[in-house]
Parts: sequence; C-alpha cells; structure tokens
Amino acid sequence: MTGIFIGSFDPFTVGHDAIVRRALPLFNKIVIGVGVNVRKKYLYSAEVRVKDIATLYADEPKIEVKAYSDLAVDFAKREGAQYIIKGVRSVKDFEYEREQADVNRRIGGIETLLLYAEPQYESVSSSMVRELIHFGRDVSEFLPGKLRVKS
Repeated sequence: MTGIFIGSFDPFTVGHDAIVRRALPLFNKIVIGVGVNVRKKYLYSAEVRVKDIATLYADEPKIEVKAYSDLAVDFAKREGAQYIIKGVRSVKDFEYEREQADVNRRIGGIETLLLYAEPQYESVSSSMVRELIHFGRDVSEFLPGKLRVKS
C-alpha cells in the first residue's frame, strides 16, 4: 500500500518528520510530494526542498521524494497511492483538511489519513520557521537533525 504525504514543506520541519515516521509502519511506500505553486513565493526552490528531504530519508528505502505541481489526486494516481497522509495541529487545520479530504474523495476516489500532531509539535509550522529565519533567529530545534538553514 502506498501513501503520499503532501505539502509545500518550505521548510520541512520536525513536525513533518514526526508524521512521516509515524506513518511509515502503515505503508509499504510513502511518496513525499513537494508541492509547487507558481503563484506562491517560496524561501527554498522545489529542487532544494526535494534534495534536502531526500537526504533526510536516504537510508529509508520505503520513502521517495518528488515535486508535483498539479492536484493532489492526480499526483496520487500517478504514484499509485491509495491514501493521502496529512498532519493536523489544530481545529483550524482539521477543518481545512476535512474539506480537502472530502473534495479529494469526491473527485479522485482517494481517502485521506489524518495524523494528529504530537503535543510538542503543535506550534511548529513552516510559516513560523520562515518568519524566524527572516529575523535571523536560530531555528535548528524546529528542523530535523540533518536539515539546516541554508542562506
């Protein structure tokens, strides 16, 4: 069984890593889909995000990392995935992900697996980390061990 874990991952945080590691025993394969939206401005290019995340999981044969720029359901079909994996930190996240899951099920027939963030990661978000980077703060505690901020 294959699942896709999708997001912009700009940057990929300890919370994202925790979701991937918790989902890993549930799937034969997980494809981490790095979203690319031409209307959005990113701190890191898609190539850098894919490379960094792939490096993080270099020793895990069940994980692949790929960029995508279309609908999640289309990416899932290309990858042969049966599930979309998403992390939820709050009620606000839950409401958004519930709506996305409903649409993805209706238009693509794919189910979404929601994993709730562990309490220590509830306040960690990519946007918060980008803000701290912008102001020159140390964000190492919010990034998985092998990932570090690149200027």
